[in-house]
Amino acid sequence: MSVRLREALREAAAEVPAYPVHERAVRTARRTRRRTAAAVAAVLVLVALVPVAVRGDDRPSIAPAGAGGPALPDRIGLPAFGSLRATDRPRLGPAALIFSGQARGLTGLLDEDGTIGIVGADADRYRTWRVGFEAPVGEKVLLSPDGRRVAVPAGSGEHPRVDLVDLVDGTVGHLASTVSGSALTEPAGWAPDGTALVVRDTTPANPEGSAYVNTLSLVRLDTGRAVRLLETNQLPIFGTPVAFDADGSRLAFQVGDKVLVTGTDGRQITSFPLPPESGLAGKGAWLPDGTLALVSRDPDTTRWRLRRVDPASGRDLGVLALPAVDGVTTIRLLGWWPDGSALVVGYRPDPQAPARFDGPVDMDQRTVYPNVEAVRVLGLAPGAAAPDTLLTAPDQVLAIDVADAVVRAGRVRAANPPSGPGGRVWWAAGAAALVLGGLAAARVLRRRRAHLSLRSAHLVGEEGQHRGRQGG
Repeated sequence: MSVRLREALREAAAEVPAYPVHERAVRTARRTRRRTAAAVAAVLVLVALVPVAVRGDDRPSIAPAGAGGPALPDRIGLPAFGSLRATDRPRLGPAALIFSGQARGLTGLLDEDGTIGIVGADADRYRTWRVGFEAPVGEKVLLSPDGRRVAVPAGSGEHPRVDLVDLVDGTVGHLASTVSGSALTEPAGWAPDGTALVVRDTTPANPEGSAYVNTLSLVRLDTGRAVRLLETNQLPIFGTPVAFDADGSRLAFQVGDKVLVTGTDGRQITSFPLPPESGLAGKGAWLPDGTLALVSRDPDTTRWRLRRVDPASGRDLGVLALPAVDGVTTIRLLGWWPDGSALVVGYRPDPQAPARFDGPVDMDQRTVYPNVEAVRVLGLAPGAAAPDTLLTAPDQVLAIDVADAVVRAGRVRAANPPSGPGGRVWWAAGAAALVLGGLAAARVLRRRRAHLSLRSAHLVGEEGQHRGRQGG
């Protein structure tokens, strides 16, 4: 080949535009990586979110949420493993009831001791809250009248307090003890408007801790101001139950074998002894006509009735025209339905426990966990021959408290308690899916990037060889 021809071929090769192999390969890799990452993220988000929305804690009830306001479910189930907590999102909103006991999900190897279950006001949405020790609801853990807050004993022996768990906004307020030297502070009763709480303090009376003093106080939640209602030596029953009248100006509570009626300013109005085998009926003890209801047991039976007394003198006004409840250790009055029916909790005795407890010494043994097998909510309608079972619960659900708003609504809804893993299980599964999917996607992208880099290098090498042959 002549020198002139060789130079002409070189000039022609130089004028040929170079193909941008490397740049195009990089742009293609980046575009592929972005599309793959976006697709993987979208799929994993759906995997994480869909189960939480359609399974576990938020399964809808037969009665759609909000269809008719708060209502009592006709049955409750047990909290699922991994149930959402009371402060988790999505928020529960006001509750219809809370329950506690020794059933699965409330205590055991796979769950915390002293867990309470919470059921939504208008749907079968369940939440839980850990107390950390045995604390029967309705006695030591109380649901506010509107169902929005749960009052729970908390803190330590040096700094006792009551926690106020808000089911609407997910916050937890702390109400410190107002009694100097108190070793334990427990909620004892809600004011009807939810602005104040009666608390019960236990204070050691000597350094050895062999004797204690009980103090009952009415505490304003907005200011923390406390009004001392009563202070006395430790008794088997102290300040339980606490019942406010309709306008919240008077409250009645049981102290040993007596009933005291006071004003919210702490001024004692009256005090009277209880008849044998009787007790203040419960938080709903004030009747619409201003009289007080007691629970009383027929002699030598397990049959319990409601009777009226004059709150000013304790004078017996006779048995109410409501059906008796038989086969229980006691009953507790939750309140009154619009039609005049009484809503009560019946405590079915454990087979290994005595069927009844006699005498004032055993008054506080009728609702303790070892002596109860199950509870149910009953309606006692005027003139009815027998109680109407409104709510059933699994065995070893041993205590229940119902919001006053639900009692006043006078409605029962068909319930369908959720089953299967709880919301926190699906949260964990979704998070694990995101992590594993991200790792898998990153590995695929690294392999694709390495493959494209090798291919780009190969194409660039081939182009160089081609140009070299043209130049030669």
